[in-house]
Formats: sequence, C-alpha cells, structure tokens
Amino acid sequence: MSIKAAQVKELRERTGAGMMDCKKALVETDGDMELALDLLRKKGAANAAKRAGRETKEGLILSYIHPGDRLGVLLELNCETDFVARTDDFAQLARTIAMQVAACNPIAVRREDIPEDEVAHERRIYEEQAKETGKPEPVIAKIVEGKLDKWFRESCLLEQVDVRDPSGGVTIQQLITDVSGKLGENVSVRRFARFAIGE
Repeated sequence: MSIKAAQVKELRERTGAGMMDCKKALVETDGDMELALDLLRKKGAANAAKRAGRETKEGLILSYIHPGDRLGVLLELNCETDFVARTDDFAQLARTIAMQVAACNPIAVRREDIPEDEVAHERRIYEEQAKETGKPEPVIAKIVEGKLDKWFRESCLLEQVDVRDPSGGVTIQQLITDVSGKLGENVSVRRFARFAIGE
C-alpha cells in the first residue's frame, strides 16, 4: 500500500513525531491513521520509560493565576536540557498541569510523597466505614484497599484524570509521557504550590 505525503503530514501534525517515524507507523498499520497514532504513542511511551532514570535538572517554574485573581499555582516542571525547557510543547504541558492543580487541588505529586500518617488516617476511616457493612474480614480488606486506591487517584497529581476531558480517562502522567516521547527527554513534575484566598 502506498502512503500519501498528506497522510504523513497529518500524522506528524497530530503527534509531533519525525517524518520517517510517521511514515513507518502508517506503513505498519496499512494507512490506518488511528492505529498509526496508537503505535506512535506506544513507541513514545516505551522511549519515555527508557529515559525515566535520566536526571532532570533543567526546566521552568510557571505561575498560573486563575481568572478572578483568587487562586494561583506555582509549578516546577523539569527536563534534561535548557533547549527543551524553552519549547512551546514543554511550556504548554506546564500550563496544563498548573491548571490541573488549580482545578483539582491535589495534595501531592505522587503516592510516595504523601506522609505515612495521612495515609494511615485515611485507612482508619475506610476501615471503620467498611466494618459497618457487617461483611467478612477479607471483603472488608478489599473494600478498604479499593477506597484507598480511589483516594490516591484523586489526591495525587500524576494519577488524576485530565480535568479538560474527564471522560477521556487520560491521566496527567500519561500527558507527561506523551510529551516526553515527543520531546525525546525525561520530563518530571518536581513540586507545586497552590494558593487560594481564604484557605
């Protein structure tokens, strides 16, 4: 099957991947645009996973003030080089993440960042709630773990679903992985601070 230049151009515009990568993906998927998109995302995710251990000492600090000036976020997003830190894709990702923090008020970047005593407190609450159901102990344990997992997904920035499209199910970590694959560097959220009037 011959792949048209217009198909390659469209795939490149949608993914930001190189021309040859786009052409290869279209050839592998017999010209199916959606399958080619998925294939490039998987390759990007695989490449991002390989880079995950690399140091991220460059990046930017972005400030986002929500309209009305009653809510603001400071976010530090890191990458490997100053060159990538100055790209539009990197800046757009930082803004998207800062808006997520403003909208969803996460308590930490990742699960490991939440203090143990806070996790233990939540676990105790769920255990008390589950015991009131009168179900057997193994079922109670599963209920507690399920509720705790849901709490982590709501409380940890990287596990939250992108607030711009909640039905899409794409997490902030997946957004970061996609941009990392596109930019060819490890990208990570270092920290954030959220300020709201009266809080």
